[in-house]
This record gives sequence, structure tokens and C-alpha cells, in this order.
Amino acid sequence: MSLGTLYAIGHSSHSLGGFLGLLRGQGIEVVVDVRSTPYSRLHPQFSKEALAAALREAGMKYVFFGKELGARPDDPACYVDGQVRYACLADRALFKQAVGRIRDGSATHRIALMCAEAEPLDCHRTILVAQALAKAGLQVQHILADGSLESHEDTLNRLVGPLRAGEPEALDKALAQQEARIAYRQPTRAKGGG
Repeated sequence: MSLGTLYAIGHSSHSLGGFLGLLRGQGIEVVVDVRSTPYSRLHPQFSKEALAAALREAGMKYVFFGKELGARPDDPACYVDGQVRYACLADRALFKQAVGRIRDGSATHRIALMCAEAEPLDCHRTILVAQALAKAGLQVQHILADGSLESHEDTLNRLVGPLRAGEPEALDKALAQQEARIAYRQPTRAKGGG
């Protein structure tokens, strides 16, 4: 089975029509929602039910993988000092199974991972999920807000910097730093006083 190309996109503050246009521009057939919580107060058009209906009407399929690939797990073992650790998420059986399903599905469908952030480097869909899928042999293309594509390799090179691109140690360090910057932190509870 030949592996296809996987796409990734952030819904950002797009209008629903604009978002659907970005997907149509790449011939996307299936949108895999990787948000842990598939709702948006600021952009209700991207709440799970509304988005699923709009995609269905546009001839696309909606699949929710937030439990498997989301960045805010219920498992307390995936947190260190209140911050989620991506290596723990990637090591879970649910995560690995979902990556396998997407990898297999990419052979016959044009799939786009979807989360909220416009900038790929500000989202776990890139640092965690797309990275795992790239390691599984998929070509990953990020659909940017203007409709252009950026390869996963070029996205990572932006993270590392042009002088260090291609250095595995530099990439590992840059990914760890970006994870520390963007990974979900549990809210701290105020200590009670008397």
C-alpha cells in the first residue's frame, strides 16, 4: 500500500466559507479533528456539530480523534508539574492506533488534521501529531491561512532556523522547547486563605 500525503490546518478565525474554501483548494475529503475539546466560544462555526454538518453538506467527512490525538488528556500520568508531556501522549496505545488509522486512510483519502491555531508551529497538530505521522512515512503539508502549502520539513526548518536545519540534535532541542512553550498547562488552583 502506498502512503499518501496528509494535510494539516488550523481553523483560526476563518469564516466557515473561507475554511471550506481552503479545504476544497486541496481536494480534502476527510477532516480529522484533533482538538481535545471540539468547541469554540469565539468561533462557534467550528464547534463539533456545526462543523460536521457543514462538512457533510460540502461533501466531506468529519472524524473526531480528540480523545486519541488531543493535547489535553484525562490521564494524569501524562502531566509533569501540571504540563502535558507529548512523549507520554505519543506512547499511548490510543495515539498509536489513531496514527495507524490515519496512515492507512491516507492511501485512499485526502485527509486534513484540524485544530484551532493558524500558525502550525503553535499547535500540537504539528509538534506532536504531524511529527508522528511524518515519522510513519507520510508526506505532511500544512495548509496556511492564505491557502498556500508548507511542507512539514519546511515548517520544522522554520522552527530550528536555517543555519541548523538538518541537524537532528537541533531539531530535537527545538521541538522540546516549542513543546514547553505551547503544551497545555492545567490551571493552578488558588490556595485557600483564612
